Amino acid sequence: MARLPRFNLPNIPQHIIQRGNNRQACFFSEQDNTVYLDKLNEYSLQHEVAIHSYVLMTNHVHLLLTPSTPQGASLLMQSLGRYYVRYINQKYNRSGTLWEGRYRSTIVDDESYLLTVYRYIELNPVRAKMVINPAEYPWSSYRKNAMGKAIKLINPHSCYQGLGNNEKNRQESYQSLFKQIIPDFQLQEIRDATNKAWVLGSKKFKKQIEDQTGRCTSPSRHGGDRKSHEFKLR
Repeated sequence: MARLPRFNLPNIPQHIIQRGNNRQACFFSEQDNTVYLDKLNEYSLQHEVAIHSYVLMTNHVHLLLTPSTPQGASLLMQSLGRYYVRYINQKYNRSGTLWEGRYRSTIVDDESYLLTVYRYIELNPVRAKMVINPAEYPWSSYRKNAMGKAIKLINPHSCYQGLGNNEKNRQESYQSLFKQIIPDFQLQEIRDATNKAWVLGSKKFKKQIEDQTGRCTSPSRHGGDRKSHEFKLR
């Protein structure tokens, strides 16, 4: 089945996943991670995209961001992808593709899903059994959002800002969210929406997007997509 076009709407958060080709590694050293984050910061400023949360895994990347223009997220990912592939190919004397084709994305309802997606992203290393606590993993935004580490890349969303009236309170409230387990059905909901270009949100939010774009935001009740596990992620 052909992949649906992305929803490219300004000022609405997006969850983005980009994976290494054939699930192969795309980060090979700490320097690679640092270069990727430096260029992510540069291009996010250039294309007016606010980065709220991220994690760099060995063979894929998760980003939570909000573009201020319709094509901001696409331009960011194109610029970043081109630069990083050139960097990796030159450094490791390789050629060819690095990424698995197009990145995958969904727009996110900030009223009911955004903070869950924050947690989903930053808990990736825990679900992968790489660490026990997200604070142990150096290549995510958790240390900024939960602990106040200076990461210039991060631009907090208003939902995060609403967790408290100062940085200390927000960080404490954010940490407390991680004491709650994300239910399996929500994990699958996030994966399905992102992998299949649906919309992650309430019925009201989906209706608003459908009215705005003229597109369906959820799978039909007649297809087999709902049962498919082809694109499952951690």
